[in-house]
Amino acid sequence: MPNLAVLRDPRYLASELSRPVVAIGNFDGLHRGHRAVIDKTLALSRRLGRPGAILTFEPHPRDFFRPDTPVFRLTPLAEKILIAETLGLDALIVLGFDAETARTSATSFVEEWLVARLNVAAVVIGKDFRFGARREGTAELLAQEGARRGFHVEVLPEVATSEALRVSSSAVRAALEAGDVARASELLGHRWFVMGEVRHGEKRGRSLGFPTANLRLDPSCRLRHGIYAVRALVDGLARQGVASFGRRPTFDNGAPLLEVFLLDFDGDLYGKSLIVEFVDWLRGEEKFESVEALVAQMRRDVLDAKRALGRMPPSAGTSIFQGQVA
Repeated sequence: MPNLAVLRDPRYLASELSRPVVAIGNFDGLHRGHRAVIDKTLALSRRLGRPGAILTFEPHPRDFFRPDTPVFRLTPLAEKILIAETLGLDALIVLGFDAETARTSATSFVEEWLVARLNVAAVVIGKDFRFGARREGTAELLAQEGARRGFHVEVLPEVATSEALRVSSSAVRAALEAGDVARASELLGHRWFVMGEVRHGEKRGRSLGFPTANLRLDPSCRLRHGIYAVRALVDGLARQGVASFGRRPTFDNGAPLLEVFLLDFDGDLYGKSLIVEFVDWLRGEEKFESVEALVAQMRRDVLDAKRALGRMPPSAGTSIFQGQVA
């Protein structure tokens, strides 16, 4: 796997990255449709003998225009980098999206970024790609500009996993908001995962016999509150677990928190960065009349999680963990 260069607002590219083939988009989720664009980018980069790269935007443009209603980020930047590192790309180029970017016309974006800064050999986009102020730039305009300025433009059609299942970031978000992590995984082409640092909490799970690793997810996360069968990457090994995402209505009804109980694990995780992938939905979040009733249900949840994880396909290609198992 090549080393991925992560570049923020570069004014120019180093010689080893000169004249790249660049896929442009938000790429939130890096789902199957995005992978088709990236696969074409890599194939074209090999054919031309040029580096392959992604050009993306932070924050998500929708967050800039509608800060009071942030988009549910499927892959905040750290997660996006982690996936990009597995794809064989040479660079991930991050363009800061601000008021100046929002005012930049489509032709100015081509001139300032694609030509002057990046000096691209080719650009790959999806057919619905729009760019520039007021989304005035279309795939047709980009192709015309490329022909005029000396770079090739490749436009890819929409991707679907079936006639009824069109692939899009919005479709993935809708699946996760419904708790349907299996459908989300089918759309993504990999199991959806989150990353976070294990924080100290109330240690209530430990007192109940279920010590948990607590993670605060991205504030935009709208995953359905409930109980999930999960796997977590701990010190390079994937371990099975059961996780609760929600507000803990039996106790405090507080801010949303991901609490992960790892099966057959005894160790100190505080301060470590944990990657948690969601395998299956078990049940919705509930308020219990007593702690005893909650503990009894948690024991059932562990058994249900073991069954769900036992049914999990062994294919390493669907996991960000790349087949590493404890």
